[in-house]
Amino acid sequence: MALMDYTIEQVDLREQHTAVVRGLVPEKDVPVFLGAAFGEVLTVLGTRGLKPTGMPFGCYVPTPEGLQIEAGFPTSVPVEPSGRVVPSSLPVGTAVQVVHIGPYQGVVGAYRAADAWLADHGWEAAGPPWESYLDGPEVAEPRTIVTVPCRHP
Repeated sequence: MALMDYTIEQVDLREQHTAVVRGLVPEKDVPVFLGAAFGEVLTVLGTRGLKPTGMPFGCYVPTPEGLQIEAGFPTSVPVEPSGRVVPSSLPVGTAVQVVHIGPYQGVVGAYRAADAWLADHGWEAAGPPWESYLDGPEVAEPRTIVTVPCRHP
């Protein structure tokens, strides 16, 4: 998709508790890591009588050794650690969101669109972005929301 095919929305994020699994993962192993992480989080939530309050997400920070990933689900309350599942949260404040429709391999276009919007409007990223998955990988044209926390310097 070209940059002009994306719609950028500025949003104000509220505090959001999450339950996540963290790991340092080679890029080629991300799908396997995500599947395991999402399953583990759902199991822990279920044993505590909790349900996710939103769609699964993944936050990816590139490092020389691979991607530092935090993957899980939003929750209504902080969770007690269990195995690899730990409590975390998503940032509060201003962000831009971009919806990518299509294969996950093409989501880089949404990041580029968000970066271009920030540059064009005099804003800058204020933390690592994350992806929220509205559809599973079995969907022909899955929808992914890219959220980039930002600030006006």
